[in-house]
Amino acid sequence: MSKEIRIKAEPRQEQGSGAVRRLRRKGIVPAAMNRIAGGTTMLQVNAHDFENMLRHHSANQLLVTVELDGQSVPALLREVQTDVMTGEAIHADFGEISLTRKLRVSIGLRLTGEPDGVKNEGGILEQTLRQVEVECLPADMVEFFTVDVSALKLGQSLSVKELKLDAKYTPITHGDVSVATIVAMAAEEVVEAAATTEGAAGEPEVIIKGKKEDGEEGATPATGDKKGAPAAGGDKKGAAPATGAKGAAPAVGAKAAGGDKKGAEKK
Repeated sequence: MSKEIRIKAEPRQEQGSGAVRRLRRKGIVPAAMNRIAGGTTMLQVNAHDFENMLRHHSANQLLVTVELDGQSVPALLREVQTDVMTGEAIHADFGEISLTRKLRVSIGLRLTGEPDGVKNEGGILEQTLRQVEVECLPADMVEFFTVDVSALKLGQSLSVKELKLDAKYTPITHGDVSVATIVAMAAEEVVEAAATTEGAAGEPEVIIKGKKEDGEEGATPATGDKKGAPAAGGDKKGAAPATGAKGAAPAVGAKAAGGDKKGAEKK
């Protein structure tokens, strides 16, 4: 177990929804602790100290020492209820435990390493199990197990029975339950990835070829006109520049905007 976690608590006399709301407004978190001998002790803890403790630990269940009435009581923080809007703790449930008796707890799984099936075969790593239930002594509790997945190839999975846990941990979760697997990329994802790669290389240049008609040099038939029909603008040779285009040079033989002839090219 890592560094001991201690929290100060006081007996709580006030009960009921109205009473606990008043406590919360004063910066106090209502709590309860189930005792080994039976019964439940109503507690209250400082909200700032409690939130600070939670901020430094990610496990859902924590082994803590509750300082109560001058005594140090080993307990398991089993559940924390939070406000759905603010995320602040509004109630905590503790359970007194014996340090010499094994208990069942859920411990997180943290994957490490880059799988071979991802690095060399283009697969995707999927974590299918976030926590594993084990039996151990309270002093042996940890916040998470580190699981190396670097050897996994495409199509392979890692199950609970393949976890390399210390002998002091007895897995309760069924051994055939999958922890992580390497799956092939879906067809649509492959197409999207390919399209992204091609787009990054730059868009291809579009070249428009026009056929020269007899007596018309460089004139391109207007869209929708029959083959050989002169471009819009009458009998004049050459297409007029695009409407509104700044600085566009007029085509050979075309009239400039406003009716003036500019830049007519001699044959």
